[in-house]
Amino acid sequence: MTPDRLSVILLLVGICCLLAATIIILLDFIFRRRSLRRMNDMIQAAIDGNFKADHFDESLCASVENRLAEYLAMTETQMGKVAAEQEKTKSLIADISHQTKTPIANLLLYTELLKEEEGREIGETAALLENQVKKLDFFIQSLVKLSRLETGILALRPCKSEVAPLLEEVREQYAARAEEKGIYLRVLSEEAGEVTACFDPKWTLEALDNLVDNAIKYTQTGGITVRVKPYELFICIEVADTGIGVAEEEHSKIFERFYRSMAVAHEHGVGIGLYLTREILRQESGYIQLASKLGEGAVFSMFLPKD
Repeated sequence: MTPDRLSVILLLVGICCLLAATIIILLDFIFRRRSLRRMNDMIQAAIDGNFKADHFDESLCASVENRLAEYLAMTETQMGKVAAEQEKTKSLIADISHQTKTPIANLLLYTELLKEEEGREIGETAALLENQVKKLDFFIQSLVKLSRLETGILALRPCKSEVAPLLEEVREQYAARAEEKGIYLRVLSEEAGEVTACFDPKWTLEALDNLVDNAIKYTQTGGITVRVKPYELFICIEVADTGIGVAEEEHSKIFERFYRSMAVAHEHGVGIGLYLTREILRQESGYIQLASKLGEGAVFSMFLPKD
């Protein structure tokens, strides 16, 4: 091979290498630019609230893109949680505004009446005023408990505890009230023996109180029986009454916040107790069941996990 021919070949090889290098650099520039454009589009989509994580070509800075996508997805989730909490707060404020309007208006009315009652008997008006104050206080206290649970300000601390003391507390708190109303309250705490379950004693007593309080309120004849039934995975605390019962079509609604049946609309209450009871049990990994027919009494069953 002549020197001239060898020079030409080397020159061609050099040109080819230079061309190949230029093409590689150009393709790398195009790929990087495309990746940057994609990341820019992802960020803009996240800002606009339209971000969706997609599958990316492994050759286009996949590691960076996928990490950015993962970060944006986490950010989107957190934003969703914040939005949900804001909606929950708005709902709570709306509930407070709606539910306190009538009691406050009545308080103002009865106060004005008391001002005008100079020489007349004012006992009846004062009793009405006291009733409205109690109703408003009960509602506010219930809302405070509910909001603390829902927002996590007060977290339940379930631990292995005996069930019998819960029933004894119920007996002490409600026996006199049931006797005054002329109905019986049978608390079969001896059946509980040394049965244990995993629950928060304070909040679970609150849940049980709500059930017994409702049972006494809506039972005119007969009475209430509170007992314990052990199962394989759960311990059941059953509150059975001979009261007005709950229509079957209302079973799915009875545990909703502020739901009140038309059958009990005349009774004192705001429709928070059963919702609060369900939330307490849910946070303890338990649940509640209802068995009832209108006019045939009701059986509310609280299920507490054994472990």
